[in-house]
Amino acid sequence: MPRLHMHVTDAAEAPLRVALRELRGKLEIPDHFPPTAQAEADSAARAPRILAADGAVATEHILEDATELPLFTLDPPGSLDLDQAMFLSRRPGGGYRVHYAIADVASFVTPGGALDAEAHHRVTTLYFPDERVPLHPHVLSEGAASLLPDRDRPAVLWQLDLDADGALTAASVRRALVRSRARLDYAGVQRILDDKTAEEPLALLREIGLLREKLEVDRGAISLNVPEQEIVERDGCYTLEYRAPLPAYGWNAQISLLTGMAAAELMLASGTGILRTLPTAPDGSVARLRLTARALGVDWPHHTSYAALIRTLDPRRPAHAAFLQECTALLRGAGYTVFDGTAPPASEAAHAAVAAPYAHATAPLRRLADRYTSELCLAASAGVEPAEWVRTALPALPREMETGTQRANQVERSCVDLVEAALLRDRVGEVFEALVVEIEEKDPTHGTVHLYDPAVIGTVEAAPEGPALPLGRRIPVRLAEAEPGRHPVRFTPA
Repeated sequence: MPRLHMHVTDAAEAPLRVALRELRGKLEIPDHFPPTAQAEADSAARAPRILAADGAVATEHILEDATELPLFTLDPPGSLDLDQAMFLSRRPGGGYRVHYAIADVASFVTPGGALDAEAHHRVTTLYFPDERVPLHPHVLSEGAASLLPDRDRPAVLWQLDLDADGALTAASVRRALVRSRARLDYAGVQRILDDKTAEEPLALLREIGLLREKLEVDRGAISLNVPEQEIVERDGCYTLEYRAPLPAYGWNAQISLLTGMAAAELMLASGTGILRTLPTAPDGSVARLRLTARALGVDWPHHTSYAALIRTLDPRRPAHAAFLQECTALLRGAGYTVFDGTAPPASEAAHAAVAAPYAHATAPLRRLADRYTSELCLAASAGVEPAEWVRTALPALPREMETGTQRANQVERSCVDLVEAALLRDRVGEVFEALVVEIEEKDPTHGTVHLYDPAVIGTVEAAPEGPALPLGRRIPVRLAEAEPGRHPVRFTPA
């Protein structure tokens, strides 16, 4: 069962951090960059390369100055690896214009060098509850390449024109020098949007976000509002709670999604690209979800589509949160599709959850493929051929990204198991109220439960000769096992 993202507050206890360090060692997660890669990063931070649209070093090229755009970033509090910055405005003739700046990682990473090789080895930034293991050295990811406020930065600058309904009418992308004006966080943005004190560029985030969400519904796309698990301090003790994403998070995601869709269309038109693809879920999977919804007490009228249903759910309600977690099963099977010379047929180019072609394009500081998407889109927008170093890397990227994604998923599963076991290790034998959210088809005495408090997801195992677990029912369960680093939490019916 897919797990939830989790993070540790600053108040998290030291033993837990020690256990997480031990976990990184067990999973052989690198704790530093090779000296040659670090040296390349240090040098690039002092003097990034100036590149042309085709990804080649521009010996007589001066980077276009777009620092007059009052861009802002929107990320979790304290974030320093800032991939994107935006400026939203109204077009004089109606509609909207989105300027979206993406960190120009290729200006700092020389193809074929030690830093490039290390990025292809790491593939993605890995997120542990207490820290990140970055794709690129901190001097770049949190320094020279990051779109930090009040600093000039090379960027891949998208211009996306929308009509009055929020639909994309034109897209272009170029290299430029940009300067972000403000680093914002979701809670602060949500607050000023709700009290209507936001200036227009920020107020348009809600306006455009809502329009794009409506278009998403019209496409039949799937947008899961799955809550996060968070370790928090309560009266000197540590526990787990669910936290539902704020609406501002979704509106910001719509801008990123818009850019990824525009990137996909640009690459498809040029005949060379890398897409993020997802096959349509088989009918049996949706039918099984209908049974789960019925068991959890989630009202799913027959005339309501799956995509429409999930938009009505409240992730703060335990049954709805459990069902949203089950819905992630339909998103399995995502991969990357590369093409060079001929675009794939529509059936092989689509992303079922997006309900349109889509590309990972907006997080090059944290995800390897996005650097190549930027280069392919820059070349396509300029009407030139992409650099040979880009084309040469394309065939291996799907497998590299798959390996990196599997590693990230393993890290996430291991972290959740460790944290849950660490927080419950002294409570073995206690009884908790839980919701049965899944049972095994081959053995209905085994399944999965969501605890109401703390916010823990664990396995439950009844006696082999006992009755089947009651899917969707609230039952008392007894904690049978919780050994950090050895066994995840396990419950038995009480």
